[in-house]
Amino acid sequence: MKLDTLIGEPWGDYGLIDSGHGRKLERYGRYRFIRPEPQALWAPASADWDAHGEFVPGSDEDGGGQWRFNKRVPADGWTLEWHEARFVAQNTPFRHLGFFPDMAPVWVWMREQLKDADAPECMNLFGYTGVGTLALSSIGARMVHVDASKKSVEAARHNAALSGLSDAPTRWIIDDASKFIAREVRRGRRYDGILLDPPKYGRGPTGEVWRLEEDLPRLIADCRQLLDADSRYLFLTVYAVRMSALAIGEMLRQAFADLPGQIEAGELAVREEARGLTLPTAIWARWSR
Repeated sequence: MKLDTLIGEPWGDYGLIDSGHGRKLERYGRYRFIRPEPQALWAPASADWDAHGEFVPGSDEDGGGQWRFNKRVPADGWTLEWHEARFVAQNTPFRHLGFFPDMAPVWVWMREQLKDADAPECMNLFGYTGVGTLALSSIGARMVHVDASKKSVEAARHNAALSGLSDAPTRWIIDDASKFIAREVRRGRRYDGILLDPPKYGRGPTGEVWRLEEDLPRLIADCRQLLDADSRYLFLTVYAVRMSALAIGEMLRQAFADLPGQIEAGELAVREEARGLTLPTAIWARWSR
């Protein structure tokens, strides 16, 4: 199994400016923010960071904390761009800005897998605010966007409107991911590509409980049934858990043993602008034809 690192490079509306001492300084459009980053074990390039705000974490390991602002920031967010996609960035109570910029190399890779496909149909599972959905919809993919949060799906639809993709062939689904996938299997549905970005822990719209270590293997097995030898990819990202890329890569290798193609795994990282070093953010595994 091939191991690799997918590195997110700076773009016009996003960059990792500096990192170190357990924090990182990023730019989101014209605003700069400091966020916790446990993987930044080194010293920063500069001791003087000028930011509009900082997320100060709570004392418990599982989250909590609050934003503290030094300069005025729009409470209802501001618009950013990535290629054809336009979307709202906003300071959320969960320490992120409403999207995950380290996913940019994944969006590029998925678009590459579909470049010669005729009207491919793809799914964004745990789709959140939909930047991954827009990255594929903007090149002609028919999308199925699934998230258990009504608020997140509404935000994704708003981002589609900002991108001029309101009339694109996208199904917006508010549902528990595992239940939706199981129904798609029973319906005999088929997809050209599936992107999964599951949380460590979550709840569905009617109280369903999701625990990554317990529920991910079954979900992957069901997703496998929605793909065939003519499908293009399945891409899985995992954040904030004590897993390895080798472990999730082996899970995919066994689940896709009957399909041609290759299994790869590795880390996601973002390149720092100050020194060019790479900051790891997550692990991933993928099958591609």
